[in-house]
Amino acid sequence: MGFRIAQVDAFTDKAFAGNPAGVCILTERVSDSWMQNMAKEMNLAETAFLLKESGGYNLRWFTPTIEVELCGHATLAAAHTLWELGYLPENESAHFSSLSGPLHAHRSGAWIELDFPAERESESTCPDALAKGLGTQFTYVGKNRFDYLVVVESEQLVRGLTPNMAMLRQVPERGVIVTAASDSDEFDFVSRFFAPSVGIDEDPVTGSAHCCLAPYWANLLGKSELVAYQASERGGIVRMRLENDRVILAGKAVTIFTGETSPGAHGAKSIDIKAESKTPSHA
Repeated sequence: MGFRIAQVDAFTDKAFAGNPAGVCILTERVSDSWMQNMAKEMNLAETAFLLKESGGYNLRWFTPTIEVELCGHATLAAAHTLWELGYLPENESAHFSSLSGPLHAHRSGAWIELDFPAERESESTCPDALAKGLGTQFTYVGKNRFDYLVVVESEQLVRGLTPNMAMLRQVPERGVIVTAASDSDEFDFVSRFFAPSVGIDEDPVTGSAHCCLAPYWANLLGKSELVAYQASERGGIVRMRLENDRVILAGKAVTIFTGETSPGAHGAKSIDIKAESKTPSHA
């Protein structure tokens, strides 16, 4: 038999919005190159790979070009798929081991909550490639272990950005988060996320970016619960709750299709898929 596979739109309650992710449920160990090729075949921002282990599932994420250390929307999609396809009872939490440590997901009504590490930024100088690539004025630049955080003056500036991707590709981090306070009472802030250096010009809705955005805006606004809109073409809503060094991300998800890989497509087996034993390339 092949592996069960699904495509899920995350951080949305309607099809063809939010951020699409692939989810592949493995029944045996496979090579890293097989997972990378499958992610390239899916051609989505990220594809999640799950393998059952004691206490939960090992979870890894691949873009079409590299493995990444943390991905929110594909984790949301993975948890949603485990419940929807009957791998987990709906009242049971999903537990994952990953390159970013243990992660957890559980249902809260129609929402799925993810327990992720906070990824706080610190103030940083702005590389020339970043300034030229965005082509707009900014009020603050910070950086965490993954991304640059760029704050601009208005939601209009965030929505109107047309970055020079060739320039942003030269920025020596995974991606660039651009954010501003929201003009609407419905949301606390808006953002967009660009990561051409890892093969994603613009990510539609980025859970891991909100692990940085949540503590930044919580500190600025003096509140621990926030609601945000990622203003990409597809768009998506993310709820956040800050709990010490953790961020609880909440979103909805919609399955677009499910299927099964062909047994003939399976490549060489890997000797180990354990996240803790693998040294990842920094994404």
